[in-house]
Amino acid sequence: MSDKLIEQVQALLAAPRPWSVTQIGDPVLRGPAERYDGQLPGALLRELLDAMFAHLPGVGVGIAAPQVGIPLALAVIEDPAEVPAEIAAEREREPQPRLELVNPVVTPVGSRYHAFYEGCLSVEGLTAVVARHARVRLSASDGDGRPYETELSGWPARIAQHETDHLNGVLYLDRAEPRTLSTTGNYERFWAFMK
Repeated sequence: MSDKLIEQVQALLAAPRPWSVTQIGDPVLRGPAERYDGQLPGALLRELLDAMFAHLPGVGVGIAAPQVGIPLALAVIEDPAEVPAEIAAEREREPQPRLELVNPVVTPVGSRYHAFYEGCLSVEGLTAVVARHARVRLSASDGDGRPYETELSGWPARIAQHETDHLNGVLYLDRAEPRTLSTTGNYERFWAFMK
């Protein structure tokens, strides 16, 4: 186990909530995360994953450990999909129950893509259109070390790709259509009405 990482996680868990999310420009967001291989005691890993879930309501639908300064291949996703029915239908946004992603691997299924506006907790105030695979296979382990595999489609597939990108040092801006880049305020003013 890594004493430095353990201290880093303990400091994060002791920090006031909501956490300050690491912003673009911080090197932790640009390097590949270290594969999780028992660097933390099991109880501390559980506490970290639970705290990451607790950060999401009203803030986002997923968060990766590098976004809170922890360079490990860990992420969580959960989406209540509380959006108007027409947006949910257009974006194939069904509720996604909690998923713990430890050392996740995302594999495209099929050749269909969807392009929609996307944002990120680590890129405050901006949004842009990103084309992502419409369907993926997610292979990962949960926080208790149990491996699993599942297929995701629509918005849950987008979330899994976005969070897995974080673990590879990739931000959504790297995949975005540059001419669609917008402040979130201007997105809501001019583009949110468009599907």
